[in-house]
Amino acid sequence: MEIAENAALIVVDVQRGFEEEAYWGPRNNPSADGNIAGLIDAWQADGRPVVFVRHDSAKPDSPLRAGYRGNDFKAYVQERRGRGGGPELLVTKSVNSSFYGTPDLRAWLDAAGVRQIVVAGIQTNMCVETTARMAGNLGYEVFVPLDATYTFDLVGPWGWTLGADELARATAVSLHGGGFAKVVRSAELIAAAA
Repeated sequence: MEIAENAALIVVDVQRGFEEEAYWGPRNNPSADGNIAGLIDAWQADGRPVVFVRHDSAKPDSPLRAGYRGNDFKAYVQERRGRGGGPELLVTKSVNSSFYGTPDLRAWLDAAGVRQIVVAGIQTNMCVETTARMAGNLGYEVFVPLDATYTFDLVGPWGWTLGADELARATAVSLHGGGFAKVVRSAELIAAAA
């Protein structure tokens, strides 16, 4: 695996509102936050670009709604913002894809000549997956460190329920098997970027 000097790390929706278990239900991958922090540290240490994405939910009861404390980044992310030697961008959005936010993520990446991105954050099967799929469709080389993401159990049609681990595996298979992204481990990316 080769990681470009200007490969961008996109940190999706690592917000305090996702800690409200009563709203979201059971989550998977308790080591995700440590892995996300490690990726941010590695990218900032090497002066690579980091994009922080924040979901400003339009739903009035959402823990991610603007003006509510859950909209804030988790402390370990907020502490790292502005500390790297490389370019940094804050994107706000109200949909799943980070490419439909403000400012325009694609324009920023393209202006910097970025062709390779790493997508980490929350939720694996929602905003991380949607951002990775769209990036793949736009022609970027995409890496998704599955261990630097997490999600929650989810109920679908007809009462079908999938656990968070099942959803994460389905996302990994769809992204990797479908050619949208290379699903890897965060340690592999950190080692390749060193």
